[in-house]
Amino acid sequence: MSLKQTFIVLGWAGVLSGCAAEVVDIGAWDEPVGESQGALLSGNALSANALNLNALNLNALNLNALNLNALNLNGLSAQNLTAIRDPGTSGALAREFMRYATSCALTSTASFAFSWTDSSGVVHNERYPGLLGVAPTWASGPLDELGQRMVSSCVAARVNYYRVPVLISARSLRDPLKTLSSSQELIDYPDIEGAFWGNLFAAQPYINACYNSATVANSRAYQRDCAAGHLMSDGQIVGCGVIRMVGPCSGVCQSLNGAGQYYPSCVDRPGQSTATIKEVITTALP
Repeated sequence: MSLKQTFIVLGWAGVLSGCAAEVVDIGAWDEPVGESQGALLSGNALSANALNLNALNLNALNLNALNLNALNLNGLSAQNLTAIRDPGTSGALAREFMRYATSCALTSTASFAFSWTDSSGVVHNERYPGLLGVAPTWASGPLDELGQRMVSSCVAARVNYYRVPVLISARSLRDPLKTLSSSQELIDYPDIEGAFWGNLFAAQPYINACYNSATVANSRAYQRDCAAGHLMSDGQIVGCGVIRMVGPCSGVCQSLNGAGQYYPSCVDRPGQSTATIKEVITTALP
């Protein structure tokens, strides 16, 4: 298993299952043809503007939230990541989680490569590219607390109840997701959905989500339910796995930054303490 520096060309990536000598290169997150290609491919949209597709399986987040401490011992190493080599269902979920975690943590010049063997004895070589770069030092060593929180927030922001890819704008006070008042992204993605924060790498993992009361209907129209919760046919609202819904952002977060349209900080543990943190990722939709 290794991390290698590479230039990633955005585009469709074929899944070459059953080909022992091939590398499965997960590149463009299965973007629907013709949808948002300009936003994804022009300028620095993927890094500076941090637009990303999200359809992370809820079960993948639930599974990995319980045993992520092992990932943080010595960075992304074979010893710490035996779960992703499991040929069963747990392994598939662990690999999905790692694909998103790597995309969040590393920059687009880095990737995470490893191999695993399925139940038929076929070796699969896979490579997960970086994208947003919220914790690039994970490539060479353990995540510090800031890195843990940013990766956790980023992964949670990309969970989708329906597992439908939706293009979102991910923003934060922390670089490299800090948006500026001159950003076209603020015009193209004006509706703040909510925010995500927490630490999946903590001894007792946790993730919080809050919603913007004014845009709940818009979020649900885009099939984004994890900030405000999924509305059942009987009127009951259910959450997205381990993501804890804590109510409107106005009650737990600092007011939106007017220039960049993100929540600068939120209460780390609503209902338990008043301490705030800045490792918060705000999401917005068209």
